[in-house]
Amino acid sequence: MSIQITDHADGCIVAVRAQPGARRNGIVGEQAGSLKVAVTAPPDKGRANDAIVGVLADALGLKRSQIELISGATSRQKRFIVRGLSADALRIKLQLLLSV
Repeated sequence: MSIQITDHADGCIVAVRAQPGARRNGIVGEQAGSLKVAVTAPPDKGRANDAIVGVLADALGLKRSQIELISGATSRQKRFIVRGLSADALRIKLQLLLSV
């Protein structure tokens, strides 16, 4: 798994590739060093970004407030800060999620 995850003072930063307008919400896998997240919401007025936060929070067992978009609001390539998890802890959780 080569998803870009970097340590941050508050937790870690993960690179995400958005797939808005998908059939269902979920973490799809990995693409070009990013965690690929599919959401049913359209890329309209930040609705897809909000949906991605929800998908990540549910998948990682975190509160929505612990995940925040820090770059790429209008791009498919996004970066989210995940508070309360180290880069290693996030890597382990993602490996478990993607191996199912």
